[in-house]
Amino acid sequence: MSIRSYQQFTPLLGERVFVDASAVVLGDVEIGDDSSVWPLVVIRGDMHSIRIGERSSVQDGSVLHITHAGPFNPGGYPLNIGDDVTIGHKVTLHGCNVGNRVLIGMGSIVMDGVVIEDEVVLGAGSLVPPGKRLESGYLYVGSPAKQARPLSEKERSYFSYSAANYVRLKDQHLMEGYSSN
Repeated sequence: MSIRSYQQFTPLLGERVFVDASAVVLGDVEIGDDSSVWPLVVIRGDMHSIRIGERSSVQDGSVLHITHAGPFNPGGYPLNIGDDVTIGHKVTLHGCNVGNRVLIGMGSIVMDGVVIEDEVVLGAGSLVPPGKRLESGYLYVGSPAKQARPLSEKERSYFSYSAANYVRLKDQHLMEGYSSN
């Protein structure tokens, strides 16, 4: 079963959310309207909360988790993802905050306490170390990720294009009955 309760928490899905049958979503997780979770994704809210906004896409093989509260991380770190976010294939997001209109490139790793502001592109294969802040309006690349240059207007317009494209695609999958719901 793709959608699983853990302790007292059952994931809450908004309207028209697509979760592929091979994905696992468990615990204290909320996913906003028109968002999509693609094959082999793991979203594990077992020791803190995960919140995903509207029209956001979590692509194949990504892992989304949190940082539990304990002696080394008082309060822990939840995972918060905004609206119109495209999370590429095989991305790891761990206890971080991702703003609105963000593109996270394939294979990237974003660590505990990171803040990615609105309208950021994180290049494929990037590593964002714990506690770093990525400023709005820039492309970041590398390991560790560094600010490369300001985004162009064309790149900024891609955020809404990508989000709308994945809404259309998940709607097609829902119409054909490919979902855990």
